[in-house]
Amino acid sequence: MLQFCKFVLYPKRNLCYNQYRSLSLGLMKLQFPVRKIVRWFLSRENGDRTMDVWRAQGVRRKGLGIGMYIVCLDLEGVLVPEIWIAFAEASGIPELKKTTRDEPDYDKLMTWRLGVLKEHGLGLKEIQETIAKIDPIPGAKEFLDELRSMTQVIIISDTFSQFATPLMKKLGWPTIFCNSLEVAENGEIIGFKMRCEQSKLTTVKALQSIGYETIAAGDSYNDLGMIKASKEGFLFKSTDKIKTDNPQLAAYETYDELMAAIKKSIS
Repeated sequence: MLQFCKFVLYPKRNLCYNQYRSLSLGLMKLQFPVRKIVRWFLSRENGDRTMDVWRAQGVRRKGLGIGMYIVCLDLEGVLVPEIWIAFAEASGIPELKKTTRDEPDYDKLMTWRLGVLKEHGLGLKEIQETIAKIDPIPGAKEFLDELRSMTQVIIISDTFSQFATPLMKKLGWPTIFCNSLEVAENGEIIGFKMRCEQSKLTTVKALQSIGYETIAAGDSYNDLGMIKASKEGFLFKSTDKIKTDNPQLAAYETYDELMAAIKKSIS
């Protein structure tokens, strides 16, 4: 503790985020009145940035404990347009417009999609050509940039790494947990491998099991598990049917509304 106090009493200017976070977490472990003295020096020397970090990173007083938040977001329909709808339009196969907004069983939906692709002789190359032309939903990158400056964010998607990479580049390379496709040498998609059963719900529960509180947002049936299991969960740009079937969930249509709800949750 003496070393910690010595470091704080002679603070460095322009500390990086990780240094401020370490100070904040260490400070919460100190006993009153030492904690009060150290906070005063940090506030005086650093313009109260430490307190801003506490608030922004979701650090809350819980006796002598802390609560850290991770925001978990769906990808398609929330940050980028639906890939399969875009490919349906590009390929002229309207039945491929069916998404998880329409079919709750993702395994059933993907198996059906692969059958349609095989029937029309289409493979990974054709889908990737369409994805290359997809841009984030207007305002999505700005929303994500602001959110990532405030707290930890993970995109949890049932899409596949072969689809997601160019989209992550356009979004500024956020962290994404997704799945993988099994592709033959000729480019035919012959199968898919999910990370785990109920991947979104399972991921949220795993994060909670190691001490994080989660805030989740999504638009489709396959998002409901993680939304309902989180401390706070929101529907975003969802369908009327999903909103009607889940009236207990707050539903938003704009990034400003969603950002305000997340800020309220972690304040």
